[in-house]
Parts: sequence; C-alpha cells; structure tokens
Amino acid sequence: MEKYNKLDFLWLLVPMTGLIVMGLMAVYSATNGSSEAVSLFYKQLSWAVGGAIVASIFYYLDYRIIKENSYFIYAAGILLLVVVLVFGRKIAGQTSWVRIGMFSFQPSELTKMFTIIAMARFLSDDQTDIGNMMDLGKALAIALVPAGLIMLQPDMGTTLTCLSFIVPMIVLAGFDLYYILLAVVPVTLMLSGFFSFTILATIAIVSFIMFLLLSRKFYLHQLLVTGGGFLSGLLTWKFTASILKPHQIKRIQIFLDPTSDPQGAGYNALQARIAIASGGIFGKGFLHGTQTQLRYIPAQWTDFIFCVVAEELGFLGSTLLLLLFLLLILRLIWMVGAIKNRFVQLMLAGYASLLLTHVVINVGMTIGVMPVIGVPLPFISYGGSSLVANMMMVGLAMNFSKNRRHIGY
Repeated sequence: MEKYNKLDFLWLLVPMTGLIVMGLMAVYSATNGSSEAVSLFYKQLSWAVGGAIVASIFYYLDYRIIKENSYFIYAAGILLLVVVLVFGRKIAGQTSWVRIGMFSFQPSELTKMFTIIAMARFLSDDQTDIGNMMDLGKALAIALVPAGLIMLQPDMGTTLTCLSFIVPMIVLAGFDLYYILLAVVPVTLMLSGFFSFTILATIAIVSFIMFLLLSRKFYLHQLLVTGGGFLSGLLTWKFTASILKPHQIKRIQIFLDPTSDPQGAGYNALQARIAIASGGIFGKGFLHGTQTQLRYIPAQWTDFIFCVVAEELGFLGSTLLLLLFLLLILRLIWMVGAIKNRFVQLMLAGYASLLLTHVVINVGMTIGVMPVIGVPLPFISYGGSSLVANMMMVGLAMNFSKNRRHIGY
C-alpha cells in the first residue's frame, strides 16, 4: 500500500515539476538579452522556491483545517481585493497589484483559489440544497462577489476565469445542467451575434442538439429558447456598429481576421502565429528563436509565453507541455471520481476546471482561435502570484491523495 501511495503522489508532482521547469526555461529565454533578464528570471525562481514551501505546508496540513476555516480564508481574499482597489499599483491600465518590497503581488490569483475552497465548503454542507433558489443564489454570490471586485480593477481575463468553475461545481453538487443551458444559451447566442452570422448559426444548432440529448425528448420551450436567442443574436449582428464602441468592434474584427490591421491591433496575433509556425517539429533550439530573441512578440514572458516554447522547442516541445497539463488535469478529474468526500470532490473539480480554462484560453489566443484577453499560462507565464497559487492547490491535492484513507476513497 505504501508503494501505491508514492506512485499516487508522483502523478501530481511530476507534471507540476515538469511544467515549472519548462516555465523557468521559457521565462529565461523570453527575457534573454533585456535589461531585466536576470532580475525577472531570478524573481520567478524565487517565487518557485516560495511556492514549493507553500505547497509543502498545504501537503502536510490537516485538510480539515482548510475546510473549517474556508470562510475566513475567503473573507481574507475579498479584503485583499478591496485593498488592491484602494492602494493597488496600476500597471497597463489595471489596478491589480500590491507592491511588497521588490515584488509585486496580485491578490486576485490567490482569491480565485480561496473562492473555490469557500464554494466547496458551502456546496458540501448538509444544510445546502442546490435545488433551492436561495441556496443557489448564495453559491453564485460566493463566486460573483470576487469576480465583481476584479472587474473593477478592471481585469476582464481574470474575471472570466473566476467564473469558469461555477458551472462544474454546482452541477457536481446536484444542480441540473439542463436548466443551466436554458439560462445560458440565449445570452450566448445574443453575444455570438457580435462576431458573425456563421458563429451564431453554429452555436444555435449545437445548443438545440444539446437540449435534445440532455432531455431525450423534444419540448416546445427548447425551440422557444433557442429561437429567441437566435433572434437576439441576429439583432446584435445587424446593429453591432450602434451597440459597441469602435475599439470593441476593432477587437472583434482582429480576432476574426488579424491581417486586417497587421501593424496595429492584429500585430500580436500575427507575430504569435509566425513564431509558432516557425518552430517546426523540433524547434529552433533553446535561446535561438528569432521571433523570441528579436522581441517581435509583445508580452512574450507573460500572456504569449507559449510562443516561446513552440518556436524554440517546436511541435514536440509544445506537445510535451500540453501533455503535462493534460496529465495533471486528468489526475485531478480522476481523483474527483475516486474520492467520496464531497468537500474534496468539489474543490478538486473547481480547480481542474479553472486550470483547464486557463490553458484553453491562453493557448487558444496564441494560435488565433480565442480573442486576446490577457490570461496567463499556469506554471509557465512569468508571475509569482499565479505560480504560488497554483502550487498551493496542487500541494493541497497531494494532501488529499496522501490522506485518502481518512477522507474516503
């Protein structure tokens, strides 16, 4: 049994360690030759060491302490978000950072994790009935309050990721996915109209098919909801110019066709694609990426760091990176199915969905299938707050794995 314990531990430790090593290499390469190169790399290395300490603490901590104090942890996160709005440091138009000595700290990264823990506590409580509208409202409020404060910074990317774990967690808690679709589909169709008629029609067809599959029967309200959403989408498609501001329309146009403004708004997306394509199968070699080393890609050590990996390590290196993410996420999902403790299940599901959302959005925006909204790649992008927060959650997952006999496998 002890041998199995160690193997179980490695399923989480190995992919996390591999991602951190690849991240440090990418940050070093992305900043190589710049005036801040040494400083940024060693800061990230310091955060990695700090994250290892934090992960170790959560690995050895009694998991029941986390559950018992989850609401206090959540309140601390909310307080940090308020503090950053009042005293925060403004960078690139966002008041998201607090300065601590030579380091800048982003409270929203930790607060996302604290929110997952608090939601897991509430949804796992025996007194909570997720089918009751009052309890459902409370669960949604736990996530929406920090999301609203993050929106005020303003940080759209982090706000979206802060909402990503709501549906998986409440569905796992027992709420019917069918009713979530009834509420979400009309809004999604309305928003899709801003992009193109093709996207609108595709989403409408897929949505209707999902309704049929989930209910296994045709109901009139399925047609009404899909049709109403489609009509609202047609209106937004027709009157986009009068609804959105010029710069918002520009972002949509660039997402659909970056070549429409190759030297302006489409520059980042185009350079990212060039870097990824130029890497080929085996890559150009560490520190030998032309797009990377000549600084053609803005924010290449943060939002566009995947381009560095793809150009210098090629398709094989990119595949290895994505496989490490896949291994980590699948292990978390496996634990959700294997563990019988409700609190642990919900928390692991929340973190797995958050991690998956980050990877899909970040990689998606670098290859041009997602709009550029500024979401870091976990464990890889430069940024200590994100790195420590993710290492903390993996350390906690390893804790659950270690104590599986006590929490219920």
